[in-house]
Amino acid sequence: MNVPDATELAERFAAHRPHLLAVAGRLVGPDAAEDAVQEAWLRLARQDDPDAIDNLAGWLTTVVARIALNQLRARRPTEDEPADLPDDDVDAESLAVSADAVAPALTLVLDRLGPAERLAFVLHDVFGLPFEEIAPIVDRSVAATRQLASRGRRRVRGLPDAEPSRAPEEVVSAFLSAARDGDFGALLQLLDPEVVLRADPVAVRMATINAGRGAPALAPEVPGADAVARVFAGRAHAAVPVLIDGVPGLAYATAKRVVSMFRFTVVDGLVTGVEVVADQEVIAATEVVF
Repeated sequence: MNVPDATELAERFAAHRPHLLAVAGRLVGPDAAEDAVQEAWLRLARQDDPDAIDNLAGWLTTVVARIALNQLRARRPTEDEPADLPDDDVDAESLAVSADAVAPALTLVLDRLGPAERLAFVLHDVFGLPFEEIAPIVDRSVAATRQLASRGRRRVRGLPDAEPSRAPEEVVSAFLSAARDGDFGALLQLLDPEVVLRADPVAVRMATINAGRGAPALAPEVPGADAVARVFAGRAHAAVPVLIDGVPGLAYATAKRVVSMFRFTVVDGLVTGVEVVADQEVIAATEVVF
């Protein structure tokens, strides 16, 4: 067993502290966040072998999230939720999250969400945590956790003071920016929860061939906002806005031809469908205006 020097361990923890405060702050507020992060440090210091934790950022994020959830449940316990969680921490070695701050408009409404609903929504939609990692924290199945986040998302979008629905060209432009920036939360805010991406056989084959160059794993049908956002997040750098038969969309093109195009269906300011077309016969029969 390798026991690291106390100073070294404290320095490693300090490197992650801003991110942990961001997570806890969005869940329980800035005042309680300090207590949650301090408790996470105490739990780390009590570990017999901290060096055995392969992904310290993931482990600490999980611990802070569980502590924050306990704090939220203590504030408003309900009959269908236990007042506390077991002290043992779930394994989160593969956890990967960003430290992007949630939009101020969302911060104003988080208190309206139940504890588990709030945690699922914030960790997934704001910090990009997969539902498979969130489910053990809230003691729910993956499907139930997905529903928690979806319910929180709908409640946030349904606020009376929400912004009016944007025009399709604005939605597609915002979608392209979020994809290029790898802003997972922003992509989710633009996607209907039941969105479906459909790709033609040529597009699926091209994605498979170019997988080693960073192309996403495409299937003929990709359902759900989470899966569709993961297809586009951090990509689309070479895509450009176009009109496809008069409707706003995106395209990849060379100097000689359109390689592929993305048809968007936008309803009430949300993307409800994306069609990826790479069949050159179909593209040739389509009016694509740059």
